[in-house]
Amino acid sequence: MFAPRVALASLSGDADAAWASAVADHVGCAFLGGIALDDPTRDAARALTDRDRSEFLPADPVGFIDAQLSALADAPLRGAFNVRSATLAPVEAAAEVCRRHDAVLELNAHCRQDEMCAAGAGEALLRAPDRLAEQVRTAADTGAAVSVKVRAEVDSVDLPAVGRHVEAAGADAIHVDAMDSESVVADVADSTDLFVVANNGVRGRATATEYFEHGAHAVSVGRASDDPDVLGAVRETAADRFGREVSP
Repeated sequence: MFAPRVALASLSGDADAAWASAVADHVGCAFLGGIALDDPTRDAARALTDRDRSEFLPADPVGFIDAQLSALADAPLRGAFNVRSATLAPVEAAAEVCRRHDAVLELNAHCRQDEMCAAGAGEALLRAPDRLAEQVRTAADTGAAVSVKVRAEVDSVDLPAVGRHVEAAGADAIHVDAMDSESVVADVADSTDLFVVANNGVRGRATATEYFEHGAHAVSVGRASDDPDVLGAVRETAADRFGREVSP
């Protein structure tokens, strides 16, 4: 999927090509975004900005994805884009762009903001696994690599079952926000053959090691993604675990 096995996790409204390029030598992948693709999720994103949250709201979301991935063309990492949608056509269009750039399309089943869930995206998709699988299938049918971003500790949601469902639909990876439940990473890794990226609280060797010991194939760094010292320590931990891999 990518190497070294350290990623930058998307930070809505902040995670763009410039953000990724600044620390590109430390990571194997950068998840840009998230970005709302269709009218329901764009309306939700506008409501979020009214609450002073940061969001990308370009006039042409798919064109924005293309331009941002183009800006990473010479960077020594794999590009990826986290997207939110309640409908399928924009997912297909975004996936086609990602395929052309050899980038990963990441479907957001993670955002827990009320406005985004009410639109039928983000965490709402965890409670509607058939709809989530349909998005995965639509993206995978373009030939793009597909990741699904999920979160732990959502009432009545069985993440290993979700993992099996999206794997059957064609997903390649699952990006798990473990919240305060690192063991869920092991549960998902043991239940699927997906490439498991563990997220939440990665700040250095200790936290990265814990996730790797729970079966994660890679880790992602969120709030500390602009800190070269943190990224360097995490990359060294991944190298100790998996060897000094580089992306082809």
